[in-house]
Amino acid sequence: MKNARFLRLPQVLEKIPVSKSTWWAGIRKGIFPKPVKLTTRTSAWREADIECLCETLCSESQSKD
Repeated sequence: MKNARFLRLPQVLEKIPVSKSTWWAGIRKGIFPKPVKLTTRTSAWREADIECLCETLCSESQSKD
C-alpha cells in the first residue's frame, strides 16, 4: 500500500457530514468502516477506506435520482 494516510475523527466528519453519535452507531451497524487503533487512546481511519465510502455513498445517491 502506497503511503497509507490516516484520518482522525474530525477529518472524517468533514468528509462524511454526520454527528459523532451517528458515526459510531454506523460503525456498530457495519455501515461505516471500523477505526484502526494507533495507540490505546487514539483511533483513526484509513484515508482510502473513507474515500471508498464517499464514492459508494455518492453512487448510491445518484442511482436514487
